[in-house]
Amino acid sequence: MFKFTKSFTAVALAVAAIAASAQDATNKADMFGQESSSVGEAATAPAAARRVRIANAATPAAAAAQAAAEAGNGVIAPKALARQGVDKSAELSEFQKFISDNTGKVLPIFGAEFFANAPGTFAPILNSPVPSDYPLGPGDELMIRGWGTIDIDFRATIDRNGTINIPTIGSVVLAGVKASDAENVIRNAVARLYKGVTVSVNFGQLRAITVYVVGQASRPGTYTVSSLSTLVTALFASGGPNANGSMRRVQVKRGGKVAAELDLYSFIAKGDKSADIKLLDGDTIYIPPAGGYVALVGKVNSPAIYELKNSSDSVASLLDVAGGLPVVADPRRAFLERIDPTRSQPRSVEEFALNTEGLQRPLKNGDVLNVTSITPDFSNAVILRGNVDQPVRAPFKQGMRVSDLIPSREYLITRESTRRQNNVVAAGENEKDTTEDADKIAARIGNLIAPINWDYAVVERVNRSDLSVKLIPFNLGAVFSNPAGPDNVQLQPGDTVTIFSQEDVAVPMDKRQVFVRIEGEVKVPGVYQMTAGDTLQSLIAKAGGPTGNAYLFGTGFFREEVKKEQQANLQRAADRLEAQVRNEQSAQAANAAVRSPADAAAAAAQFETQRRIAEERIARFRKLQPTGRIAFGLDPNERSFARLPQVTLQNGDRLVVPSKPAFVHVFGAVNVEASPLWKPNSRVKDYLRLAGTTSDADIDNAFVLRVDGTVVSSESQGWFFGKIGGLEVMPGDTIVVPEKLDKQTAWTKFTQGAREWTQILANFGLGAAAIKTLRD
Repeated sequence: MFKFTKSFTAVALAVAAIAASAQDATNKADMFGQESSSVGEAATAPAAARRVRIANAATPAAAAAQAAAEAGNGVIAPKALARQGVDKSAELSEFQKFISDNTGKVLPIFGAEFFANAPGTFAPILNSPVPSDYPLGPGDELMIRGWGTIDIDFRATIDRNGTINIPTIGSVVLAGVKASDAENVIRNAVARLYKGVTVSVNFGQLRAITVYVVGQASRPGTYTVSSLSTLVTALFASGGPNANGSMRRVQVKRGGKVAAELDLYSFIAKGDKSADIKLLDGDTIYIPPAGGYVALVGKVNSPAIYELKNSSDSVASLLDVAGGLPVVADPRRAFLERIDPTRSQPRSVEEFALNTEGLQRPLKNGDVLNVTSITPDFSNAVILRGNVDQPVRAPFKQGMRVSDLIPSREYLITRESTRRQNNVVAAGENEKDTTEDADKIAARIGNLIAPINWDYAVVERVNRSDLSVKLIPFNLGAVFSNPAGPDNVQLQPGDTVTIFSQEDVAVPMDKRQVFVRIEGEVKVPGVYQMTAGDTLQSLIAKAGGPTGNAYLFGTGFFREEVKKEQQANLQRAADRLEAQVRNEQSAQAANAAVRSPADAAAAAAQFETQRRIAEERIARFRKLQPTGRIAFGLDPNERSFARLPQVTLQNGDRLVVPSKPAFVHVFGAVNVEASPLWKPNSRVKDYLRLAGTTSDADIDNAFVLRVDGTVVSSESQGWFFGKIGGLEVMPGDTIVVPEKLDKQTAWTKFTQGAREWTQILANFGLGAAAIKTLRD
């Protein structure tokens, strides 16, 4: 029995070797240079049998092709006609031009933006999954892998006969086989010769097909696209219809018949791709001319020009494509402008409501549908505005009065007032830190709430019959003190109630709140609330009177209203100076024509230097900040505070009572700018002698900036030849010695003419610091 089995095995091996040799001889021509391990070799040497391996030949060309295919970055460019490179974005149809001429707006053609960014070339998506029902055909590439009794790693492309040839397996017919069935077909072919082999089939590069895009296309021509392409993808690759092409009747022609017709509006507006078929090699995409256009303008969700598909298109069908109407559209009024070329006056307009009947109205080529907006008017509202917590539009109720709109006084605290209150302190981890500068806290006391005008508020009422406006003033305070009184006005729908602050409409002085600050040498400095008619003497008395160190002559009184006026005067002076500089520049340019080139160049350089210096000083001049100080003009030797002027106080006033300074300040054209000690009965000349004057010092035009804010010069005193040296100097005074300036620039004329140094300092409320700023 053993001998019989051994003999049978030898015979089987011999038969297998003969069959393999015959198969190898038969299929050598079909292997296309691919290698496989020979079964015959195993037969000649049974003891050293080799495992069967089926793979592609590792030639350089094959390896390069495989690497390129695996990279998957090939781009298939369309073979378009010469019109392919033309930019269509700027082209307008005749109807677009017509609408633009009538409305002043260029309306887009609905759907054109879908193709606005269409690529110039078409790159197929190589890594996308292959549909299970995809029919295989010539040019499709398969990657076959197998393991078990043999190893398979083979890449094959279906040839024009619809087959692939696998070494040692033979030809396998795959043309027309669905992608989902390809693995079973190849597995059955392998199983005919080898048992126990597991087979896996994937797809590589799929075949390309050629389609034609003709008609009213943006880029008509011949396109090579992936065999997975559909009508929509091919349209996108070709740029879609042009300005006159139809988007509603795009056809695919195959074998002389219309295989499909696509309405792009269904796809773009609703995402319906039911008519989007897969393309076959040789298909023709035909874009016919548009059948007609209508324009939707006004309050529609997508104002644009829309194509009519057929005569059954209605207002409802086009509005459905346009996304309907926004909430602000008025369905009661719509206007339809229509063109009838057969009439002597071809244009007409109709008005109708967008009700059931109006929505079914058919549209014609050239129609313009204008949907109007609702009137943004309230039928049952009353408005509260002005100096209130929050302006509101409240619903009107029958018998409603002002007190119903403003239930309490707290409704009159503005958000700005609340913000100021909240910003007073900021909560930290362990303590509360003020968020305001310590120097400004005192100035802001009393300003937490904007003062309200309790005597006057107003109701605005519109008469709908004649569109006139009636004002109904009332006393706001009486609304809360006497709700049953006549000031609690009964409201009507559409009324507007306005509340004013004391800054909106200025109230009399005796009705304003007055918070005044007093600082310095008084017994109780602080911020005090004053009443109407209170004066400086009242404020000093409330602060406990002056201390023994109070210096009456140096007392400063500051007011915000005066500060604003001084700032305005300062800017006007700067504007006048700039005008002088420009005029002198023009005169310099005119005089340059009559000079020699060398003199003109030298004069121009000198003038440019002077102009630059003047501009720098003007810039500094504009940055000066007036103090708002009001000079009292008291006698320097006055000691009694009762001699202060009887000035009525205003909100925000500040009175500063300094102590008597011990120094006098000297600067300008002096050898040493210093602050020597004040000595009784000392004169200007005494301090100039101490400081020493320079050779270019203009002694005759020296002036004294008094500690009380006034300025004393030779001209202001009328002294002969301006001899100011004999003026008695008071503690805190500042002596300024200007330089002699021979160059008459716009700046020197401004500061020297009429001795405007003293006028600037006196009129603008500036001090010694301002002089240093201007001079530096």
